Amino acid sequence: MELIKGDETNLDELLKAQAHVWNHTFRFISSMSLKCAVELQIPDIIHNHGQAMNLSDLALALGIHHSKLHCLHRLMRILIHSGFFAESKTNPTDQQKAYVLTPVSHLLRKDHPLSSTPFILGMLDP
Repeated sequence: MELIKGDETNLDELLKAQAHVWNHTFRFISSMSLKCAVELQIPDIIHNHGQAMNLSDLALALGIHHSKLHCLHRLMRILIHSGFFAESKTNPTDQQKAYVLTPVSHLLRKDHPLSSTPFILGMLDP
């Protein structure tokens, strides 16, 4: 392939360029995940739960069938990576992880005085 022939600098530049394209191509995933969390009211559900909430309890509160837990888990992983939620343990001896709100996710609650929910839904509406 002509593009990768030559010295390693060209290869490095090509890989950086490809990564740049992929980052911009898939950037919408973060915003669509945020929109999904707001529409499902995940921040409100976790807040109303009053403590860290495990995946099974969150799915139950959302009315998501047990067979779709892996989809909810993926969504939450993206939202954690983006800083909207954090992982915690339900208790120190338990290995099961649970989700907690971050300062950012409090702004996603409907009842928060500085809620960003209307803005997010308006900006991310097709």
